[in-house]
Amino acid sequence: MAGLYTSLRPQPPSSSSSSQQSFFSKVLLLLTILPLSLAVFAFVLQWRGGGVDDPISRWSPEESHKFPGMDSSPLSTVAHSSSHSSDCSLLAHSNTPSFPYYKDWKFKLHSDLKPKICITTSTSAGLEQILPWMFYHKVIGVTSFLLFVEGKAASPDVSKVLESIPGVKVIYRTRELEEQQAKSRIWNETWLSSFFYKPCNYELFVKQSLNMEMAIVMARDGGMDWIIHLDTDELLHPAGAREYSLRQLLLDVPSNVDMVIFPNYESSVERDDIKDPFTEVSMFKKNYDHLMKDTYFGMYKEATRGNPNYFLTYGNGKAAARIQDHLRPNGAHRWHNYMKTPKEIKLEEAAVLHYTYSKFSDLTSRRDRCGCKPTKEDVKRCFMLEFDRSAFIIASTATEDEMLNWYREHVVWTDKAVNLKLLRKGILTRIYAPMVIVQGLRESGVFSSIVSSAQKSLSKDKFLASIESSNSSKAAASETLPSRKIGRNQHSQAARRVLEESASHFEFHEEAVPPRPPPGIDEDVITEA
Repeated sequence: MAGLYTSLRPQPPSSSSSSQQSFFSKVLLLLTILPLSLAVFAFVLQWRGGGVDDPISRWSPEESHKFPGMDSSPLSTVAHSSSHSSDCSLLAHSNTPSFPYYKDWKFKLHSDLKPKICITTSTSAGLEQILPWMFYHKVIGVTSFLLFVEGKAASPDVSKVLESIPGVKVIYRTRELEEQQAKSRIWNETWLSSFFYKPCNYELFVKQSLNMEMAIVMARDGGMDWIIHLDTDELLHPAGAREYSLRQLLLDVPSNVDMVIFPNYESSVERDDIKDPFTEVSMFKKNYDHLMKDTYFGMYKEATRGNPNYFLTYGNGKAAARIQDHLRPNGAHRWHNYMKTPKEIKLEEAAVLHYTYSKFSDLTSRRDRCGCKPTKEDVKRCFMLEFDRSAFIIASTATEDEMLNWYREHVVWTDKAVNLKLLRKGILTRIYAPMVIVQGLRESGVFSSIVSSAQKSLSKDKFLASIESSNSSKAAASETLPSRKIGRNQHSQAARRVLEESASHFEFHEEAVPPRPPPGIDEDVITEA
């Protein structure tokens, strides 16, 4: 019994078992601390941007392709200098990079990237619109920009910034430019003649065509493969490509295709206080070409909401042309060739996003640019499209409150039930890529650093001298505008009449393609795909 009791009593631990328990405790502690240490170390590396390969910063998880235009040099910090110009107040809302695609982008395009794409535009906008428009297109693969500038865009504080950006050529509307265009081939042909001697939109249409003719030569001299004419309130949306890239989209176009047509989508704003359309608008109305016929006509009245047409403005899209011999513009929306009928295709997914009347101030801006009388008869001289005519009359005759009410009724999509119904039917669609890209560019400091760099590159004396020189050029150009006004003087009009009367002696060309509305509810003729 005593022996049994002795065997049941706990024995004091031996020295070997004690050391074994100590060893296991240390191993357990090590296994606990090691993962925590690695996690902290990884967090510090990523927080400091120290060489961690972030898969989110790649467009494709399977491939290591960077966005077109991304610099291949090691990452370094982007300067986020803020601009003192009031024109750039919308360009820099944040100094903290929050979108990985744009960290330290230099937008230097390698010489071996194909195809090379040129965008040309005629603009009077300010930096707050031009810079986001331009760098968005740099992101999706545009190589160079030919900017024909007037008004605000031609002012020294804007033009000097634009001239400092690689791949950008700024062309001013000077006396020399007008004289050169007066001798151009298309000015002395008849296919554009029906747009001459008319103000406002007609005059702009002629200027755009003349500028496009010059842009073809400049783009070809620069080694470009494609040329596109866009306004600065339009963004290309390269849907359907293997990556979100205009370069990839055009690279896949068959070599025998001369022209690619992008159907346009129209912005459908949901508020009346939009300030920055590129980052605040995500809802768009689809083009007829991207809808089933039954859907388009079946929902036509609900989609139109009492306006003159399905779209507020044009509906025939924009085109990209392959640069080749005998290419010429065919108005601002199309291209043509003197020696052949271009082979064209219409894209089934890609589109031009047109941010039209997206800001309430767009009503008065059109009014301030045109000197027509606000009557139904006189506005036909100024505007090609019915909604533009109505908007001009309202902006010229109504009070501020009346204008705002009219804008809400005809432009702003405030009925969420209707919006949801049209979204489900496919009439309306949500597109977020452009707003994410532009916001990412802004937050990365690209716009503010461009403005800051341009200002620093000019000494005070040089800057003042450039202002004086630019003002002189503008003054000289402005002296020619009232007299010529795209061929309005007596000698030019007489020459044009002789040309039109003897048109049978010239090679016949179809009339330039103007901005056209989409098919109406009563139209039997459907546009070809």
